[in-house]
Amino acid sequence: MTEHPDFRLGYDPKMFDPAVRIEANERLSAMQFEMLNTRLDRIEEAMERLEKRLWLTVFGVAGAILTQAFQSFITAPL
Repeated sequence: MTEHPDFRLGYDPKMFDPAVRIEANERLSAMQFEMLNTRLDRIEEAMERLEKRLWLTVFGVAGAILTQAFQSFITAPL
């Protein structure tokens, strides 16, 4: 069994085969898209939580204003 002389020095000629490089780039790209989708899902969940909090705040403020208006009608002199 004879080895390629450069392989002994840590150089593997198969590493630089264009098909291997393309496959590695495709795997890397797929992993990056997967991570991007995961981050986008987390961002969407955070936005939904913020939207719920915002509506709760809006309804709370509207309720406080309506309560004050109702109290002023009740306590108004006839």
